[in-house]
Amino acid sequence: MPDTIKILFIAGSTRTGSFNAQLAARAADTAEQRGDVTVTRINLADYDMPLYNGDLEKDSGLPEAAKNLKHQFRTHHGFCLASPEYNSTLSPLIVNALHWISRPESENEPGLVAFKGKVAGLMAASPGGFGGLRGLVPLRMMLGNIGVHVIPAQLAVPQAHKAFDESGRFSDETWQQRLEAMIDELVSTAEVVGKAEG
Repeated sequence: MPDTIKILFIAGSTRTGSFNAQLAARAADTAEQRGDVTVTRINLADYDMPLYNGDLEKDSGLPEAAKNLKHQFRTHHGFCLASPEYNSTLSPLIVNALHWISRPESENEPGLVAFKGKVAGLMAASPGGFGGLRGLVPLRMMLGNIGVHVIPAQLAVPQAHKAFDESGRFSDETWQQRLEAMIDELVSTAEVVGKAEG
């Protein structure tokens, strides 16, 4: 079993005031309060990458930002994504980032090293009634297809414009309880997978 579980917390939106950024921050705070998890907060605005293009990759290789983000994925046991729903599907920002870091940096690099053996938890927040749930379906499928262990528990927070108070906490304690349960499952699964991988 790993000495400490290391989890990335990422929002699939960089918009000012993003509900999903608030959700990712709440999840990271919750994980930190456990005391047994190393939390790394990722802001995708710090990893500026062009739209994935095979010709660009062939000519220039991976952008430095993609290499840096890929390193973060490789050195953590798992990640927690708060991804908004765009037209009933997943965030283009997170998709582009995942595409770039799925690419090898050298000819002898094993395939999908940033994803295989990793554990993921999925979340969404939306002003609508579904809470971004529809966007999590293709995201779950994509991650599962590239070797990620996606935990069954997930969180989709509707009416997100009312869900958080001024301090960034949930207005309704029930959502905090559901988040804590999801984080528990994420960490315990990462422990089991980490032990198996080790």
